[in-house]
Amino acid sequence: MRIRRVAVAGTGFIGPVHVEAIRRLGHRVVGILGSTPQKGEGAAIALGIPTAYPSFSALLADPAVEVVHIATPNRHHFDQCRAALAAGKHVVCEKPLATTSAETAELVDLAATQSDLVAAVNYNVRFYPLCLEARERVRAGQVGEVYHVTGSYLQDWLLYPTDFNWRVTAEDGGNLRAVADIGTHWLDLITFITGLEIEAVCADLRTVHTVRQKPTGASETFLTSTGGGRGATASVPVTTEDYGSVLIRFQGGARGCLSVSQVMAGRKNGIRFDIAGGKAALTWDSEDPNVLHVGYRDRANESLTRDPALLSPSARPFANYPGGHAEGFPDTFKQLFRSVYDAIDRREAGEQPLTGAESLYPTFADGHRDMQVCEAILTSHQSGQWSIVSN
Repeated sequence: MRIRRVAVAGTGFIGPVHVEAIRRLGHRVVGILGSTPQKGEGAAIALGIPTAYPSFSALLADPAVEVVHIATPNRHHFDQCRAALAAGKHVVCEKPLATTSAETAELVDLAATQSDLVAAVNYNVRFYPLCLEARERVRAGQVGEVYHVTGSYLQDWLLYPTDFNWRVTAEDGGNLRAVADIGTHWLDLITFITGLEIEAVCADLRTVHTVRQKPTGASETFLTSTGGGRGATASVPVTTEDYGSVLIRFQGGARGCLSVSQVMAGRKNGIRFDIAGGKAALTWDSEDPNVLHVGYRDRANESLTRDPALLSPSARPFANYPGGHAEGFPDTFKQLFRSVYDAIDRREAGEQPLTGAESLYPTFADGHRDMQVCEAILTSHQSGQWSIVSN
């Protein structure tokens, strides 16, 4: 592994998570960009980063930067990814990759023309070790034919109408919110584990709080309030969904059902799946991430605890602590970035990149496919009918 020089765009909730994970792998964060010069300078001081860039163009102009991590609001992803690739930088972008499939398709095409560059989307949930183990068990035939998948992604940080973040406005986050922000994690995870492709969806979405109170100052992700002592606010109309339920038809006949909510009291950040197969079933919940439940019809069920000694060879490298030593949310970023930076090393060494089932990190093509599914979900909700996912 060669130590890389990295810049991070974004200083909100997720930007510092990227910084920490990059450093844990031994790479150098040489600069950071905030939404304002003041925010960038404050983050640089707080995180011990040598440079606060005044603009994204200044970040790209820094010859020291080899890799750019984009953790800005969704509306910036398309322009920033496009500019970073054009500047010859490897890119790791937060999801969603962009706000329309036309934009994501353009980014896929651009990434394809830059064959020496790695372009990844941060679907970090893939890299919980037991999710990788679930994938290997499906691929090895231990689950049998997948009949159906059910699951959810539930949060409560936007429960009250006084809870506000840029994600709730369509102008900043896109026309979908709960589905695009957290539902895409589930959709990516399930297609990654099962190898199934989504061909059609039937969706019902609901905006619980059609008006929210926006603080006149800054608001950060997962910082919520019931309204007391918050200072001045302004009423803002909201059209993006707080809740969604989606029926899924996979190619080949399997079925699925997803529920997403950001107004489920008591669920802080819970993503869950139940995969029903002809030989066994798999169940996993991110709020208890170190256990994979395996269900059987004719013998006792099993609970597999995350332990490198018990995992399959493909999942074992992404579990870095012994059994009984919990790994969680921050570790998934480290492991995803490990896969990305390994790919960068392979490109630089002139080796063929891993492809297909052997490519673990989510590519721009994965981000594009998820945006196509999101657009089909919105079309289905608006029409009240099943919607075919574009090819």
